[in-house]
Amino acid sequence: MLDVEPDDLLKLENQLCFALVTAARNVVSVYRPVLEPLGLTHPQYLVMLALWEESPRSLRELADELAMEPATLSPLVKRLEAQGRVARSRRTDDERVLEIRLTEEGQRLRASALEVPGQIMRITGLDAERVAALRDGLMPFAGGRSASVA
Repeated sequence: MLDVEPDDLLKLENQLCFALVTAARNVVSVYRPVLEPLGLTHPQYLVMLALWEESPRSLRELADELAMEPATLSPLVKRLEAQGRVARSRRTDDERVLEIRLTEEGQRLRASALEVPGQIMRITGLDAERVAALRDGLMPFAGGRSASVA
């Protein structure tokens, strides 16, 4: 246990929540110039990552995977559709389900995106091992999943 003065417990600089919020904001800033040449925002990149793992998916499945509300995800998917990267359609066996699938353009984009993790590691000065350790250390706050690098 750290020896912390009671008055220091409420200092902003000592708050885990503040460090996480600040880090999250800064992570998006680090990704922005790397994703711009791909024509993706950070949230769109997350959608594409999920679809590169498994496509097609229902909007609900995708929202659950990304820990987002379908109402928040829907405009992102619509913008990706307008870019020709995904297609939306109703399932034939259940028209209530909106299915999202990669288009050929969306599949081709994956080849360019393979460069993103390496660029992020160069920018941050973190190697794959440190990225994995940082990511795994955040799992108690992120809902549990662990995977590979950047």
